[in-house]
Amino acid sequence: MCSAPAYEISQKCKVASSILIDNQWNESKSGKSIEMFCPSTGKTVGKISAGNSDDVEAAVSAARRAFASKAWRSLSAVDRGRLLIKAGKLIEDNLDELARLESLDTGKPISQGRADIIAAARYFEYYGSAADKLHGETVPFNNGYTVLCVREPIGVIGQIIPWNYPAQIGGRSIAAALAAGNTTVLKPAEEACLTLVRFVALMVEAGMPPGVLNLVTGYGEEAGAALAAHPGVDYVAFTGSPEVGTLVQQAAATHQAGCLLELGAKSPQVVFEDADLDAALPVVVKAIIQNGGQTCSAASRVIVQQSVYDAFMERVAEKFRGLVAGDHATDPDLGALISDQQRQKVLRMVSRAESEGIPVIARGQISANAPKGGYYVEPCVLGPVPSDHWIARQEVFGPVLCAMPFKDEDDAIAVANDTEYGLVAGVWTKDGARQLRMANAIHAGQVFINGYGAGGGIELPFGGVKRSGHGREKGFEGLREFSVIKTIILNHA
Repeated sequence: MCSAPAYEISQKCKVASSILIDNQWNESKSGKSIEMFCPSTGKTVGKISAGNSDDVEAAVSAARRAFASKAWRSLSAVDRGRLLIKAGKLIEDNLDELARLESLDTGKPISQGRADIIAAARYFEYYGSAADKLHGETVPFNNGYTVLCVREPIGVIGQIIPWNYPAQIGGRSIAAALAAGNTTVLKPAEEACLTLVRFVALMVEAGMPPGVLNLVTGYGEEAGAALAAHPGVDYVAFTGSPEVGTLVQQAAATHQAGCLLELGAKSPQVVFEDADLDAALPVVVKAIIQNGGQTCSAASRVIVQQSVYDAFMERVAEKFRGLVAGDHATDPDLGALISDQQRQKVLRMVSRAESEGIPVIARGQISANAPKGGYYVEPCVLGPVPSDHWIARQEVFGPVLCAMPFKDEDDAIAVANDTEYGLVAGVWTKDGARQLRMANAIHAGQVFINGYGAGGGIELPFGGVKRSGHGREKGFEGLREFSVIKTIILNHA
């Protein structure tokens, strides 16, 4: 046991003790560790503790004690909010260090790493400011009664964070849950968790009471599974694949815990012939290459009206031919993928689609200066892709864009909705009536008109329908998600 994590960042980052319980840093009870690799080079940059069910048991017990003792929820909402705002300020104060760490850990370009840290700090500021604004309501009822609906914290929240946006997703999950008065156990992805280890250290520095925020690093099938199934966890927040999301939900159901699931997507951008094509072009490209396409909300399908399909796709192809993947530190168009396993998966999917007759419209390139051991793939555009082809329906999670023509508005709606997923969509048209018709007709949790993405969209409720999951994060809905309504009926007749 030690009072602070063994942490440093220079050319390498080393984390020896990465499990936090009751504000004390520990190694795993098994004594095992996991090597961390930089995606840009394929080289080891440090180790994390390989926590297991014993570590999860200790962390959940600490969170339950902290919740029962009211050390956190008995604080006024104002004081809880001030502490979260202080934590956000510490993140801002360490922006350069944290941005380098996030890029080192995930392989994303340094400018994207920096943007993610800025967004994470904003989550703490937003939810810290909102902590004292989680209001209840009164309900009109029979004469002689007063009915109050008050919002209370749920209890212990298990938070399972993915590897693609550890800073952003960790920030929005932690800040919202704590602002509502819950205590938490955080399980970051084993592929990328160094930034979250540092975040948690900064939150302890900000004055977080012991047991309120606990961290267990380790493999998903060990620590993550144990957290989802633990009977002391009252609610589970998970971001990841639909397959693992199903397992998380099944595990939580064994003790009737609720779930917030943000899962996969095959999000469309629909481009009509009357759209501002100059404005749409860079957005269509950025929405698939950001973070190497490893984004749940990546717009991996571009659906273009036939009358402008050839001309627009030639412009998209020209942009793709100029894209360069490279070392995160050089701030390229896109960085490496998270692992060699992910790289091989993307390459296999593209190769299979080609072998089945799907044309490659254009490919980008890998920088000649990219480290040879890095997990790089060339961004590419495929098309035309039939809407019933598997690559138009399965999530690739890489920089692969499927181009699909459509005839008219009804056809556009049919193609856009021809997917098991429903997370985000974009529509490009100058016709105001069509904008609203399309927004209402597309099955998705978010629909952007003449744009896509919102720089983090901290204030905007976010979540999916269908196989993309359920529940909402971000915005005020994200705060409500981590609370429960209690109805109080006063009889004063």
